[in-house]
Amino acid sequence: MKGTFPINKFRELETPFYYYDANLLRDTLNVIRTEAAQYNKFCVHYAIKANANPKVLSIIREHGLGADCVSGGEIAAAIKAGFPASKIVYAGVGKTDREINLGLDHDIFCFNVESVPELEVINELAAAKGKIARVAFRINPDVGAHTHANITTGLAENKFGISMQDMDKVIDRALEMNNVKFVGLHFHIGSQILDMGDFVALCNRINDLQEKLYARQIIVEHINVGGGLGIDYAHPNRQPIPDFADYFATYHKHLKLRPQQTLHFELGRSVVGQCGSLITKVIYVKQGTNKQFAIVDGGMTDLIRPALYQAYHKIENITSEEPNETYDVVGPICESSDVFGKAIDLNRVKRGDLIALRSAGAYGEIMASGYNCRTLPQGYTSDELI
Repeated sequence: MKGTFPINKFRELETPFYYYDANLLRDTLNVIRTEAAQYNKFCVHYAIKANANPKVLSIIREHGLGADCVSGGEIAAAIKAGFPASKIVYAGVGKTDREINLGLDHDIFCFNVESVPELEVINELAAAKGKIARVAFRINPDVGAHTHANITTGLAENKFGISMQDMDKVIDRALEMNNVKFVGLHFHIGSQILDMGDFVALCNRINDLQEKLYARQIIVEHINVGGGLGIDYAHPNRQPIPDFADYFATYHKHLKLRPQQTLHFELGRSVVGQCGSLITKVIYVKQGTNKQFAIVDGGMTDLIRPALYQAYHKIENITSEEPNETYDVVGPICESSDVFGKAIDLNRVKRGDLIALRSAGAYGEIMASGYNCRTLPQGYTSDELI
């Protein structure tokens, strides 16, 4: 079954562009809010790196989520979209002085710290402003995730976080400082995770670390487990809203929180992934020696995931009901990797047809580039195209 799109409105727009189903986004956010509210002190932040379209951010902020940022630019985008600074967390392995100062100036909720040198810089910059920065330590739990190698983050070999064996001495170092306050532990094991067993393994590792801290009479205020919940790329219509009930229940069941602790989540792809599609137009149908190509005006500059990760996106010809034929769907970029899909069955394609690449709401528009001096794609919500 194809997705439902306002085709007549699409024909008025310059392709390629991103289309966001605002109603699906709101439905998704309502499910997140309802499911998280079943548990005491579950706080959900939206990972802005997934999609920073201002109209999308505005809808997310209206539903009460906080913001998870990984750059100064994302902090600025969150503030501009109206997210309260008290709900902004700032992670990232390479925070610059300018970015740290931006967070300090806005009194954001917390810095997720990834190294001792970073901790020392935050303390120094906070002292210069006469402020105390709240910090959580991102601990690398050495927990693998059943996902693509390029989007695992919780293994010892990854660049992210502080090793478990260094946790105690880093905490001790923070307790010696005058301008940082140690408030929590932060974890993130990867992205596009569909096996709840990966999250159970993370819970077990956190439980062990908490026991070690409890033996030292240390109970942190906040535990942040990151995000990572995946979406169904193969069947976007079958499960447009991920199983947040199972996701939150898994943490409630397996993570041993102390009564005074708050649990934070940083969800990105699962919030916006299914509401977005890249809409592109067929410019040529080319018959090759052994195959035929549907050449579209969108390319890897607009949606890089297939070229970068060999990621799969369901591809639909949304303006044809003719019998299926098989195509390689390719873009116009001067790179051999500019291919959206090979041997894809589509309703017969002709010049001018509109092609939708589904499940592109996350890591689509936000990762677009101007390579080949191309114009960045515009993003439209269904609210604008009524």
